[in-house]
Amino acid sequence: MTTQNLLVELFVEELPPKALQKLGDAFATVLGDQLKAQGLATAASVVTPFASPRRLAAHVTVVAGKAADKAVQQKLMPVTVGLDKDGNATPALLKKLQALGADVSNPAAAVAALKRAQDGKAEALFYDSVVPGATLAGGLQKALDEAIAKLPIPKVMSYQLETDCELPGWTSVNFVRPAHGLVALHGSTVVPVKALGLTAGNSTTGHRFEAAVSPVVLKDADSYAATLQKDGAVIASFAERKAEIARQLAAAAAKVGNGARPIEDEALLDEVTALVERPNVVICQFEEQFLGVPQECLILTMKANQKYFPLLDAAGKLTNKFLVVSNISPEDTSFVTGGNERVVRPRLADAKFFFDQDRKKTLASRVEGLGKVVYHNKLGTQGERVERVRAIAKAIAQQLGDAQLVQDADLAAQLAKTDLVTDMVGEFPELQGIMGGYYALNDGLGETVANAIEDHYKPRFAGDTLPRNTAGVVVALADKLETLVGMFGIGNLPTGDRDPFALRRHALGVIRMLVEKDLPLDLNALLAGAVPAFGDKISDASAQLAEFIYDRLAGSLREQGYSAQEVDAVLALRPQRLALVEKQLAAVRAFAALPESPALAAANKRVGNILKKAEVEGPVDAHVNPQLLQEKAEQDLFAALQRFVPEANAQFEAGDYTASLQTLAVLRAPVDAFFDDVMVNAEQLDLRLNRQGLLKTLHEAMNRVADLSRLAV
Repeated sequence: MTTQNLLVELFVEELPPKALQKLGDAFATVLGDQLKAQGLATAASVVTPFASPRRLAAHVTVVAGKAADKAVQQKLMPVTVGLDKDGNATPALLKKLQALGADVSNPAAAVAALKRAQDGKAEALFYDSVVPGATLAGGLQKALDEAIAKLPIPKVMSYQLETDCELPGWTSVNFVRPAHGLVALHGSTVVPVKALGLTAGNSTTGHRFEAAVSPVVLKDADSYAATLQKDGAVIASFAERKAEIARQLAAAAAKVGNGARPIEDEALLDEVTALVERPNVVICQFEEQFLGVPQECLILTMKANQKYFPLLDAAGKLTNKFLVVSNISPEDTSFVTGGNERVVRPRLADAKFFFDQDRKKTLASRVEGLGKVVYHNKLGTQGERVERVRAIAKAIAQQLGDAQLVQDADLAAQLAKTDLVTDMVGEFPELQGIMGGYYALNDGLGETVANAIEDHYKPRFAGDTLPRNTAGVVVALADKLETLVGMFGIGNLPTGDRDPFALRRHALGVIRMLVEKDLPLDLNALLAGAVPAFGDKISDASAQLAEFIYDRLAGSLREQGYSAQEVDAVLALRPQRLALVEKQLAAVRAFAALPESPALAAANKRVGNILKKAEVEGPVDAHVNPQLLQEKAEQDLFAALQRFVPEANAQFEAGDYTASLQTLAVLRAPVDAFFDDVMVNAEQLDLRLNRQGLLKTLHEAMNRVADLSRLAV
């Protein structure tokens, strides 16, 4: 069967830029999958997506004009239902065959053509037929309908089609944007499909201003991208357009010289790629006086409002040059340059005005204003929240440092939220914390406090840096703990995908600071210590919050490559010093590699089960009376515990968890002998309690680093 390549394009008005790449990939993927499912394309067919601001398209290789016919065997009914006692077709069978399109004019012949085969306990009748393969026209119509229906459209708009009747706009269509053209080419042949009120043809529309011809006529499916670029001045491929923009940005930066480089921002690059069809990068500049404004403000206003690429120098400092990705390529770019420079100037002037106005008031003078900003209807204002953060920060600082740290952390906690009531943060909420740091320096508060204020939101996202100094760590911990303890205390927990207060991210931030800064803080004490700051506003949900944090820690450790079994073994003990968890995991991994490990893990599980049953009647005391040890195996086990446990405990206390577990590995032989030769649940009460005490001693010694029973298969 001959095959040719297929091209389908939907030409529309400007698509939402932030969703463009996702829309293009989805359109091509669903279209290709549907063609393959119908047998019109093969598993080897290559699907190439295209997406520009005004088009979604897909190129599919090796597409047949008609799918191969398919032999189908269909079960009809049990023989006892389909045939009477004489072997003739029953009315039910004839009706079924007729519904399937079989010739029943000669019932005997129709029955003879059927197959009989065992189906479970009964014999059944089967009908063989050939289902004609889908035609490309029908199959592509189905695939196109499915591709359009499954587009991940962020927001649908409704528009009306013009009709031939006297009342135009009679038919309404719902789609992401109004569609104006449809192309469907199988090789050079137009496939007669329809979509969104459009009928497929072989021509499309190029660039709004720079297309050489209009419409752009496509010779065949394979010439789509080249023809559109030559005649339509459009780079149809999202990936190629993105690469071209990146190339031009680098070339323009090199032209500026002095080590200049465009700011790295993948999301901005994607968005700009979705805004232009024929990219042309031009170099612009603004007045150097604006460089007195914090560069974060200038960068944000250029990126967020204008989609410009600011240029940094070799040291990473903002220059007064920036790059614009234009959608037109005139011979004289001066009017493009001038226009963009005129547009950006008021934006930068606003930023300078906000910065100058904000510095007229100290951060300390803004503290009172936080009392008028609502944080949460059950938890009060930002002013009340600040006092809670201060109380939590003070308690943490007293554990970690001296009076100076307490003073620095308290001042930073008091002022950390004050930039929320500044003009700059009011205009650019993304700058909260950053502007507080600048204003703290302006107020003469010193780098320690300024850095702590700027850093107290860190880590803001996965992979973000941690606060630079201890005061910043203290305030960041206090800030995140206040959110976690408060939200859990009022029952405002994350559910499924919903986490409006970013509690999962806050929990991971707490974990990272405790671990990476090696803080000597116990988790339960840390959580419980934050509760009193809330007074009677919340209930104590520390236990539930601790489990939430351990769940986040478990997920993080598994992502780092530790097995679920290793993580489970260590976290089952609910370790309080999270900074030590990775050392415990390393020890467990080394222990699991020992030949004694499987037997000791299994024995540990058995000991745990015995003690669990024994403790139903009351707690088991880890005490052994040597005089009651009658069997040689229990005497040997006791002697081994006396000899090796003190050494293992000393290694544990010294933080050498690997050596501690390896020391205990020698207990395998006496433990195995104990279970072979000793009846734990002896009828004599004092013997039974003594043996349970021996096992309790063994269990406590073996499970200081991890719950080794979790390693048992």
